[in-house]
Amino acid sequence: MADPDAQSNKNTCKTLLLKFGGTSVGSPEAMRQAAAIIQEERPKWERIIAVVSAMNGVTNTLIACAQAALDSKNAEYQEHIAQLRQRHFEAIHALVPQELQEGLCAVIDQQLGTLKAFCDSIQVMGEVTPRGMDTISSLGERMNAKIFSACLQQIGLRSQAVDAAGLIVTDDNFQNAHPLLEQTCRQVSAKLLPLLEQGVIPVVTGFIGATEDGITTTLGRGGSDYSASLLADCLDATEVWNCTDVDGVMTADPNIVPDARVIPELTYDEMSEMAYFGAKVLHPKTIQPIVTKNIPLRVMNTFNPSHPGTRISSQSSALRGKLTSVSGIKNLSIFTIEGRGMLGVPGVAARTFGAVAEVGASVLMISQSSSEQSICFVVPAEVEEKVQAALLRNLGGEIERGDINGIQIHSDVVIITVIGSGMRQTPGVSARVFNALGSRMINVIAIAQGSSEYSISLVVDSQDAKLAIQQLHQEVIINGNKPTQN
Repeated sequence: MADPDAQSNKNTCKTLLLKFGGTSVGSPEAMRQAAAIIQEERPKWERIIAVVSAMNGVTNTLIACAQAALDSKNAEYQEHIAQLRQRHFEAIHALVPQELQEGLCAVIDQQLGTLKAFCDSIQVMGEVTPRGMDTISSLGERMNAKIFSACLQQIGLRSQAVDAAGLIVTDDNFQNAHPLLEQTCRQVSAKLLPLLEQGVIPVVTGFIGATEDGITTTLGRGGSDYSASLLADCLDATEVWNCTDVDGVMTADPNIVPDARVIPELTYDEMSEMAYFGAKVLHPKTIQPIVTKNIPLRVMNTFNPSHPGTRISSQSSALRGKLTSVSGIKNLSIFTIEGRGMLGVPGVAARTFGAVAEVGASVLMISQSSSEQSICFVVPAEVEEKVQAALLRNLGGEIERGDINGIQIHSDVVIITVIGSGMRQTPGVSARVFNALGSRMINVIAIAQGSSEYSISLVVDSQDAKLAIQQLHQEVIINGNKPTQN
């Protein structure tokens, strides 16, 4: 049972939670830099917790092992395992004192032995379950947390690796598990608080949880961000720092827009919109656990820690009418269902989206005409055929009677979203967006705006997407946010 005094003190202790992504702990040099940040911050905080991802690329290699086993490619997954062993051993030999290397290498060999046993079983059975994939894909974090903790010990910091399977309690939706917050906070109080009271820096595996029965789950790809926010919520952390390989959240993807800039401040709502609509710097669910307790989140560069990065909180410094960013999601398909017979007929929309739900597809955007004669929605391209088949089954009668003209599909489209709290209750923002696109003769296929007024989304053909993002960034973000001249 947790110490009641420790439980009551967690609200008053100055606590920093740092999450390091795969590139930030992906090599001995990167780990030294990450460790240096913790060493620098240690005197400033009463408590520090680190959450670490697997080394960059390792989770993909683990999944590739399972796929090779499924394809009966024994030599291929054996080679993958040998590469993983070499990479982790090299990090140990570079970071850990010689007298501790043998024991840590034995731990890595044990984890890789588990991987080989799973791959051998997959090859024999000819199948891999979601539950099995969670165990396999969790091994990268489990190996890396041990190595990074040893790295901290090497520079004189008290540290201990902690498996999040003993902290984050989830349901049994393997590969995309949902955390159970109350149970998680009980585990965190019982297992993390005693370490923190002793001045130990826990190095917690990101991405991983476990069911109430102790079966390993994962929170979905990129879930280490989410892990950090969950722990921050349970610990009432003072701040969360998401340490990555960019200086902060950008106004656009710099690969598309070379003059994209770091955004100094964002609100939780703005960041949530950006994460949902394609900004890859944070997992879409990261914001949710920290909002209610107003825990600030800083996105910063591990390799440029002096840069202030982006601070995300409930406060907005956005000026009226000013916009924050433009982002895009590609590899999508847009479906349009239309017909005069739909007018006033109840249940068409319900059956439409019921059909989409049947195949487990995620609807990213919806638009409906006020006359009720058409509905359009956007789904990932990989589920296009399944969605089409489900719609034909559910709406076949209406199509046969002519109430619905048919189902039109426009493949290879992109959702582009302009985001900013400054657009709320501000006339003229939409006009600026569409004028910017119209000036370059870019056709908009569909439009949607959320009731929160934090974003405007529009669908364009993929061949127009790059130019559209560049044009919106220049005319709406850069030029539109310039101070007005008196």
